[in-house]
Amino acid sequence: MATPYPTLSANVDQFIYCLEVVPDLEKVETTPVVQILEDIALKQNVSSIYKTCDTIEGLQESLDALLYDDHNFEDYEIIYLVFPGEANSILINGYYYSIEEIAELFEGKMEGKIIHFANKKTLDLTDEESQYFLDITGARAISGYGALSESMTSAYTIDRVFFSLFYENDDLREVVERMFYKHYDLCKLLDFRLYY
Repeated sequence: MATPYPTLSANVDQFIYCLEVVPDLEKVETTPVVQILEDIALKQNVSSIYKTCDTIEGLQESLDALLYDDHNFEDYEIIYLVFPGEANSILINGYYYSIEEIAELFEGKMEGKIIHFANKKTLDLTDEESQYFLDITGARAISGYGALSESMTSAYTIDRVFFSLFYENDDLREVVERMFYKHYDLCKLLDFRLYY
C-alpha cells in the first residue's frame, strides 16, 4: 500500500524546529501540531523539536536555547512557526509584532534556514519586506500561505508535503514546482507563497 506522503530513507537525519504560540504555558495540553509532528516523524522520517511560547520573551528564549544550547542546530534546515497573525505580523499574547520586528529578533541567526509559517496567519509580504527579512536574518527563504481556512490547517496537509519534498530535493524552485504539480488545488486554495 502506498503512503500518501514521500517517505525518506531511515539513515538520513532530517530535522524541523517547531515553535508554536499557545495562550498559556501553564496549561499543558497536546496541540494538534504535536500529533502531526509525531506522525511526520513516523511516516516520513523527519524528526522535530517542538517548543511553545506565550510571550515575545518566550520566543526569544526558545530561539536562544536552540542557537546556543542545541549542538544539532545546523541540522535544522526548517524553522516551522505556528503563530496566529495577519499579513505581515504575528500575534503573541494580545500583541502584534511586525515581520520587521521578528527579523530583528532573528538577526543573523537563521543563516541558510527556511522559515515556514503555518496557515494560522497569512503571509503577504512586499518585495521590500521579504528582502529585508532575508537580509537581516540570513534565512534562505521565508514561506507560508496567503489564505486562512477555518476548515483546514496547513499542518495536516500541505506543510508535511513541503517538508518531505524539501528534504528530497533542496532546490526550492523544483520543490515549489512539484508541490503545485502534485497538489495544485491545495496550493491554490491556501495560496502557498515562498520568498527567497
